[in-house]
Amino acid sequence: MEVREIALGAGESYELRLTGRGARGYVWTWQVTGNADAVSVSEAAPPPAQTLPGAPLERAYVVRGRSPGGRARIRFAQIRPPYPQEAPYDEFVLEVEVTAATGGP
Repeated sequence: MEVREIALGAGESYELRLTGRGARGYVWTWQVTGNADAVSVSEAAPPPAQTLPGAPLERAYVVRGRSPGGRARIRFAQIRPPYPQEAPYDEFVLEVEVTAATGGP
């Protein structure tokens, strides 16, 4: 399991790309702990429709800083929804500290 720490200003975003195993029925899910209101997480545009069978799929997720002074931990887990009792195939943790927005000129 990889753990990455980042700092975002309020209103700033960070794009995270994770390789998936969609052809084998795995999907990425996420759970936010800590100060859950400090960040928002959304999936970016879906992958191209023309992917070779069995090829790994890269998925992109956008994390946006919302509340200055907040700290959140986002745990991404690659699971197969029909088998929730199975351990995740892969996991990725993103530790996020949200700082005050950086001012422009």
